Amino acid sequence: MTASEVFVAPARPGRSPCPGVPAAAGSSSSTTTTTAAMGPRRSAASSRGRLLLPLLLLGVSGFFQSYAVEVDIKDASNATCLYANWMMRFLITYESNNGDYKTTTLNLSSSATHNGSVCGNDTQAALVAVQFGEGHSWSINITKNNETYQGDFMTLTYNTNDTAVFPDAKRKGPVTIFIKDPAGPVQLNTVFVCHNSFVIEAENITQIFWNVTVQAFVQNGTVSKKETRCPADRPTSAPTVPPTSANATTAPTTAAPPAPTPPKPVENPDTGNYSLKSGNKTCFLATVGLQLNISQDKPLLININPKTTVADGACGNTTATLKLNDGNSTLIGFTFAVKNASASVQKFYLREVNVTLLNRLNGSVISSADNNNLSKWDAFLGSSYMCRKEQTLQINENVQVHTFNLWIQPFLVEANKFATAEECLADSDLNFLIPIAVGVALGFLIILVFISYIIGRRKSRTGYQSV
Repeated sequence: MTASEVFVAPARPGRSPCPGVPAAAGSSSSTTTTTAAMGPRRSAASSRGRLLLPLLLLGVSGFFQSYAVEVDIKDASNATCLYANWMMRFLITYESNNGDYKTTTLNLSSSATHNGSVCGNDTQAALVAVQFGEGHSWSINITKNNETYQGDFMTLTYNTNDTAVFPDAKRKGPVTIFIKDPAGPVQLNTVFVCHNSFVIEAENITQIFWNVTVQAFVQNGTVSKKETRCPADRPTSAPTVPPTSANATTAPTTAAPPAPTPPKPVENPDTGNYSLKSGNKTCFLATVGLQLNISQDKPLLININPKTTVADGACGNTTATLKLNDGNSTLIGFTFAVKNASASVQKFYLREVNVTLLNRLNGSVISSADNNNLSKWDAFLGSSYMCRKEQTLQINENVQVHTFNLWIQPFLVEANKFATAEECLADSDLNFLIPIAVGVALGFLIILVFISYIIGRRKSRTGYQSV
């Protein structure tokens, strides 16, 4: 059994670049805490929070309440393994019944819970999950490397059936948005702190955070005193003004604003090794790095983490399926088939790919895509297919699967080893012949046009000769 605590406290006012958002305040405190027992990881956990005296903040559109949430997740030995204390608010643009677009503010409520939050380990991502209001939820999964931890992506689900927040929404029901966490990695045994507000935008959502304190994968049950500060908290040096004499006048100087920081490119995914068995014999081998491209208003790239991915599927004589499950949040299925099954010379190929994104809190399907009319990665039966270069599989208009360092054999695996590989054209040493062949063809075409031109001129001259 694991135990966890939730603390709910009112916000403290302060200056901020965002209306109604305090920029720098002390840590939230609580005189009342509620402890709830949790079952096995990923099971539902009950939590309650008693409201202290709320502090009303004056925002752009009026008064509203804002609350801080403190989550302290315990492991089986009742030691803290994940700690988070933060405040956040969401600005959401939605379409109203009359076709206009309006922006509303979604705040954390005093009854926020954290069901589904998990500690994580070397093979499983940590998860901070919060449920609040009338069917709203927010979560962030945090991955661990050898020396650092880092937020991967956030998931916000807002419910437009909440008429207090969306009084005239045209679209009714829950809406889920994925947001890539732009923050960089944090050293293990170090707590991430950001008192000043910072903003993360995606699609029609603006997320505002402040008074953030987070440490994942806490060691020895004690939150570290060593801090990593966000850029908003770091002091900026004031411009140096040279001394002037009493009777001298100088024009005021304005420091140039810093250049915007370009977004950090998403790194290529790690390569995973997957296999299936039929009885005691290996029947399917795959080595591949996988990346999803979810094209909504803005592209979202999701790398599949081999450390948290489990392989399943089925082998057969004419069809084989590999199903990959990354942390119960992303499912990818690959189906292979044999061409000309009755012919003496047979080939296999990739026939179908399906992708499903799940809500990690309750397992519900957020989005799914399928393409069962592919003809990719073909090779002779008994051999393997290899392509080290990046390849793109178009699943539908919004979903792509990128593969890296691919080596796969879905049929006739012997001695748990890949057979001789047939390489893709992108990897082939003959790839350089393509531009040469195109150049030669264009040269012949030019010569043909020139010859036709000469013949045409001679015929025209012959027509003007006297008889």
